[in-house]
Amino acid sequence: MSAFDIAFLIVYFSVLVSLGFYGTHRYVMAYLYRKHRKDIPHPLARFEELPRVTIQLPTFNEMYVVERLIDAVCKIRYPKDKLEIQVLDDSTDETVAIAERAVARKQDEGYDIVYLHRTNRQGFKAGALEEGLAKARGEYVAVFDADFVPRPDFLEQTVHFFTDEKVGMVQVRWEHLNRDYSLLTQAQSILLDGHFVIEHTARNRSGRFFNFNVTAGIWRRSTIGDAGGWHHDTLTEDLDLSYRAQCKGWNFVYINDSTAPAEVPVEMIAFKTQQHRWAKGSIQVAKKILPQLLRSRLPLKVKFEAFMHLTNNIAFMLMVALSLLMPMAAMLRIDRGWYQSFWLDIPMFAAATLSVMSFYMLAQKEARPTPLWRRLVFLPIVMSLGIGMCINNARAVVEALVNYRTGFARTPKYGVVSNKQGWRHVKYRFRVNWQPWLETAIGLYFTWAVFHAVAAQSWIAAPFLVLFGSGFLYVGLASIFQRNRWIARLFEGRPAPTPRTNP
Repeated sequence: MSAFDIAFLIVYFSVLVSLGFYGTHRYVMAYLYRKHRKDIPHPLARFEELPRVTIQLPTFNEMYVVERLIDAVCKIRYPKDKLEIQVLDDSTDETVAIAERAVARKQDEGYDIVYLHRTNRQGFKAGALEEGLAKARGEYVAVFDADFVPRPDFLEQTVHFFTDEKVGMVQVRWEHLNRDYSLLTQAQSILLDGHFVIEHTARNRSGRFFNFNVTAGIWRRSTIGDAGGWHHDTLTEDLDLSYRAQCKGWNFVYINDSTAPAEVPVEMIAFKTQQHRWAKGSIQVAKKILPQLLRSRLPLKVKFEAFMHLTNNIAFMLMVALSLLMPMAAMLRIDRGWYQSFWLDIPMFAAATLSVMSFYMLAQKEARPTPLWRRLVFLPIVMSLGIGMCINNARAVVEALVNYRTGFARTPKYGVVSNKQGWRHVKYRFRVNWQPWLETAIGLYFTWAVFHAVAAQSWIAAPFLVLFGSGFLYVGLASIFQRNRWIARLFEGRPAPTPRTNP
């Protein structure tokens, strides 16, 4: 082997080893989940007299779902004289009128509900929550985003945990209203199930830190104040506050058996916007919180899990590097007869990919018991989507590392929960920038490598190349063409609508 070959292999395997480090952590999460799955939390007692609760509904330009949210929150079973509802609206469009009418209607029905409108958006969602909290009368504060439809028993399931004076926050699991709408919503739901069913349960029940998810949870008001209040110097104010509160000694409770349904994005660019915000915000919080946390006297297991949790998105930068190196590595092997070195790849890929596959298989099984064949069918789609998102999320990580500041880019929801509903007519649109074209180009790069591998009968390399190539092509092409009603059928799995004709 030449010096170039050796140097290339060193870089290639260094990336694989680093990915394997984060990949094997999935095994740890799965193990902790299985170990503690029966350790179901229960309240220490029940309130003899129910406390006053404030429910905050932060919204911004959510004309399609805001009325549904207000109606659902008002159906939560709780004494009206103990429940206050705040609609914290920063909207600049028709949402203002829709929300005001809905609030006025509920006020006439006897609900203690107020509409608070801001025009400056200072601090974005965190700023709205902060201003609302200053006017709130509740001892406990629940939060729901605009796309949620909380169940009537939400407070019955959560509020009694606060009989333990050490409990600062209670979070319930997200469920997905439009899980079966398309391949994209199916894949997103499985990815979220991994986070909520496996990771949250494993972290919370094993004595590690986990985070409030900015919605579908309820806080002790004094906990928010003790932790320093809502900060808006990161894009994930929920993650930031969660770690500050737990570092102060507050206990959190995660209820895996209680759910709050919500929409997942039906549009690829909307999904990418959401993932970009989450990835960037987590690295911002890591830079802000980790140095102090690692120097603290917290248990080693808490420190290690916090490090893995907050830095996990760095793996997307490694995925980008692997994506650029993998076709070249496959071609070098084919051209120079390095077939034996594939056996070195297998343990690395087992750590980096098989761990992820088994993790999401478990998540599907636990979230919605389904036949094995159905879980296997969606697994390649989930894997490909995760791979295809690596450029989007790696860009977010880089922006956080270099302190590139951006505003809070919300993820609009369209009230789409049925296959009979369309969404390409909606008002909120995203522009297609340079990124989908780069993703498509990398997908074509992998397509060339697949053909080359098949021609050389390199059957070991071909499946990995196909997995990566299909992920980039899916994410790139869906971003470019998903608004086209004819091409969208490839991504939604539904017949294209019949063209309208003028009479």
